Amino acid sequence: MVKKVTAILHQKNSLASASVILMITLTLSNLLGWVRDHYLTQKIPTDLLSVYYAAFRIPDFIFNILILGAITSAFIPIFTNLVAKKKEDEAWLVASSVVNIALIFLVGFSIILAIFMPAITPFVVPGFTPERQELTATLARIMLLSPIFFGLSYILGGILNSYKRFLVYSLAPLVYNVAIILGTLFFADKFSVYGVAIAVVCGAFLHFLIQLPVALRLGFRFNLKIAWHHWGVRRIGILMLPRSIALGANQIMLLIFTSIASSLGGYSIAVYTLADNIQTMPMVVFGTSFATAIFPSLAEAVSQSKMTDFSASIIKMVRTVLFFMIPIVVIIIMLKMQIIRLIYGSGNFGWTQTIATANTLAILSTSLIFTGLTPLFSRAFYALHNTRTPMLITILTVIISIILGKIFSMTLGVEGLALGYSIGSALATIFFYFMLRRTVKLDGELDLVKFIGKIIGATIVMGLAIFGTLKLTELFTDLHRAWGVMTQTVLALIIGIAVYCLIAWILKLQEMNAVNIIWNKISRRDIVDQDKTE
Repeated sequence: MVKKVTAILHQKNSLASASVILMITLTLSNLLGWVRDHYLTQKIPTDLLSVYYAAFRIPDFIFNILILGAITSAFIPIFTNLVAKKKEDEAWLVASSVVNIALIFLVGFSIILAIFMPAITPFVVPGFTPERQELTATLARIMLLSPIFFGLSYILGGILNSYKRFLVYSLAPLVYNVAIILGTLFFADKFSVYGVAIAVVCGAFLHFLIQLPVALRLGFRFNLKIAWHHWGVRRIGILMLPRSIALGANQIMLLIFTSIASSLGGYSIAVYTLADNIQTMPMVVFGTSFATAIFPSLAEAVSQSKMTDFSASIIKMVRTVLFFMIPIVVIIIMLKMQIIRLIYGSGNFGWTQTIATANTLAILSTSLIFTGLTPLFSRAFYALHNTRTPMLITILTVIISIILGKIFSMTLGVEGLALGYSIGSALATIFFYFMLRRTVKLDGELDLVKFIGKIIGATIVMGLAIFGTLKLTELFTDLHRAWGVMTQTVLALIIGIAVYCLIAWILKLQEMNAVNIIWNKISRRDIVDQDKTE
């Protein structure tokens, strides 16, 4: 049994299997994230929760700038290229060098920020009282350990991605969320937000630890050598710089949004973050998972000059993402109150916060159609070894989002921040698409337009079915109780999804094959079977 489990964890995955694995595990991870947020809102007063989320922004800023950009845009293409050319010794030398460089920068920046945190915090949360600012600084100092562990973990994850071992990589976020849930349940009552901050650090360490055995088995060995003069290390540095700038722009936007929200009310930061955590799930499951799974294949297509395959993969994935995302947006908007009540409606989370979070969620959800495609388009550019274009697009749209968020928040409050973000996300995706089609010939655009029209039609029918179900269930359910809200929500979801799938089947949309593949692989339990043709 142990040998069988070990074989599964180390087995190479096909594109279809990888997509399914990532979809399932990312769905579970985000569901655990909802459970985590449920207990956070139950155990921690909402104003203190705003302090915790504000403190979290600072270590998250470090990780995104120093590590995430290097892994997604630079490390995986270079490492994959070396492995594909049977230069594994050089690949491991590059990997070890990246680990050492990451540790130097992460530890150095964490120490500097820890020293100057009391001076930094008033700029992050100017609307907080001095006591709340001091608490924010203390929590941020504790959580500065997490970027170090996450940095190591994501480098290992890049190695696993390059070898198309997605299972353990995708289990890491589950472990992270479980650690925070347990920390909240067992320590929040006694240590309040301090217990949660410590749980975040423990979760980050476990995120790293679970991936280490597979990386070691693949051949990774840590040494203190940094191959500064190796072309791969230099190339990673060149490629990651624009991506890090782009991620830095996004993180600056979040910090500025946090700063604006700190002046909008004691719970505004928590409201925005909690709504964002819900709408992030579809983007991660149907956007990031597909983009992550296809990225090594895109990199291989470019390295082998198979640009027709590259273009076809992009269009096919665009259709798949839209097939899922367009109806999800309508579902979230129509069921926003039910979703918020079921996830957060207990403990310290009152009705005022519920309404504000539901409205913010509805506005943020409109961005899903666009944020679901952005990971795919950005990785397409990374596979082409072009990180400059995504950087410029991101910087431009972040500036637009910040300006619009500030303007709209003056009259709409925290919901104005969501509106500014959604408009910026839409513009980013539009810019990405037109810049990509200038770089690579994308066939089948007319068919894509017709496809979108069919999806919109199917979604309208689905929306009518959901509306009718909501009205009908009001006659026999007690919506003042959790079981009544749950019954209404589940019935609306089942009927709405069934109607959408039926219309898609009638219209003979080929994306229904994706649903069949997912179902078949789950029901046969063969999501980790190797595709011999890969």
